[in-house]
Amino acid sequence: MKTEALKRFRAQLARDEPVCGLWVTLESASVTEMAVALGLDWVVIDAEHGHLGWKDINEHVRAALRSDTVLLIRLAERSTSLTKRALDIGADGIVIPWMETAEELREAVRDCRYPPEGRRGIGGERATVWGQCFTQHTAESNDNVMVVPLIESVGAIPNVAEMCEVDGIDVFFFGPADFSATAGFRGQWEGPGIAEQILKLKDMIKSAGRHCGLLATSIDNLNERIEQGFRMPGLGADTGLLCRSLHQSLQAVNRDHQPATSLDPRDGHSLQLPLAQPPDHMQPDRDEIITTLDDSESTELQSGVTIRTLVGDFNTARNLTTGIVTFAPNAFLDCHRHPCSESITVLDGEIHVTIEGRGYRLGPLDNIVIPRWLPHAARNPDSTTTVRLHIAMSMSVPERELVRREFAHTEMPTDSTGRSGAERVNRFESAPRSFGVGPGAEFVDFFNTDLVPGIEMSGGFARFQPGGRLPAHLHDFDESICITDGHANCLVEGRRYSLNGCATAMVPRGRVHYFVNDSSRTMDMIWVYAGPLPDRVVVDERCGTEERTDESNN
Repeated sequence: MKTEALKRFRAQLARDEPVCGLWVTLESASVTEMAVALGLDWVVIDAEHGHLGWKDINEHVRAALRSDTVLLIRLAERSTSLTKRALDIGADGIVIPWMETAEELREAVRDCRYPPEGRRGIGGERATVWGQCFTQHTAESNDNVMVVPLIESVGAIPNVAEMCEVDGIDVFFFGPADFSATAGFRGQWEGPGIAEQILKLKDMIKSAGRHCGLLATSIDNLNERIEQGFRMPGLGADTGLLCRSLHQSLQAVNRDHQPATSLDPRDGHSLQLPLAQPPDHMQPDRDEIITTLDDSESTELQSGVTIRTLVGDFNTARNLTTGIVTFAPNAFLDCHRHPCSESITVLDGEIHVTIEGRGYRLGPLDNIVIPRWLPHAARNPDSTTTVRLHIAMSMSVPERELVRREFAHTEMPTDSTGRSGAERVNRFESAPRSFGVGPGAEFVDFFNTDLVPGIEMSGGFARFQPGGRLPAHLHDFDESICITDGHANCLVEGRRYSLNGCATAMVPRGRVHYFVNDSSRTMDMIWVYAGPLPDRVVVDERCGTEERTDESNN
């Protein structure tokens, strides 16, 4: 234990000065040596997550000896035996995960103190200089050892005031990601309302004479946290700082991207990192248009079959039409074909679609994609229920041609996914999901040129959990987004729209936008791009929340 370093650390806090440090997860003790050489106030060696063994941890402790850098070990759990081991090899203190009550915290303090105040055994390891300094070390350890509880659960909220009364605690550290997960926002650093909740707890802790810490996510965030009053800010984790530096270098040579969870470079769902501004060549020339079902024009296609067009030539969309088609009970649409691809997604009821005589029965959220010129027909087989469909076509002014030819009928199996080289059927229950597009959102790709070679558009289904959202982004083609269930907020360059009940946003090429579910229930959407692949350019959040100045309306 480095008593003078601990006294210096506490003196800085007493002067309300920030003590800055590093979270260490890599096995090389050179990382801690660098932190010490650069004069960091503290390092935390993470023994909860990752792969560090005690031999690795021991080398990190050795690298911080005889320095002014306080070395703490984050244990895997509150444990008397693990605490003894960490302190015996020379750590200046411990970080205890998942502290939720004052009694748990008192137990952690007892683990760190020698009797009679605690239950730490006296070992002949580095802390006592291998038994040569029993008297000196045991005399000063209880008063100087540092115990840092991690607040990373909403279960701790009602108990924080009492936890602040526990003797021997100088700093409380927050884990925003776990805190968010326990609030129902798994995968988000600070889910809806979590940032505000942490700030409230920070104020409560500071009013009790204690201090707070957490890891910063960027240089700007580090400065923001210090301004907010966090006095034990972490510059980051070693791996995070390394990746951040690599991203900056890759960005300089236009090769930056976010890896997929699988770490497989062939995974098509890897994320692009945000650009500071939209690319110059993607300046928009039109505004977004929101169309509700009440605002849409209704057209009868055949007796009992109507379409309400939501996106198309009428609202300046290019190479794209979407709408809601309604089939009355027993209504049917005669065999026809289009000079473009068509997507049909069932919203309510069941529909029977026949393609060149191949019959498919589709239920809610099932989808069928029909390439150009393939003859097809549809009917509502139910005599009492109305069927609603979402349709998309890769033309802004659709054309259709009736087909008089008779086809031999073949009823396809209920789990059929279509015919290779022709139609594609997406069975919603068994369709592959992807989760890396945005926090709290799952996506099902229905069609694109990789799934349906030669198709001119791309699209699919998305479900957003409460708080789920997309990053701010734009496309090099027009897009239709139809909110089929729940409520969504759509933000387009500072303009906010509330959508529900199949209200549809036509977002033109080059307009920065994103969607977020601010409600307490799930939200579903069907999205269609007027481009063969779901390519997007992710930009800084401010590009979607601030009014964009351009010449688009001139």
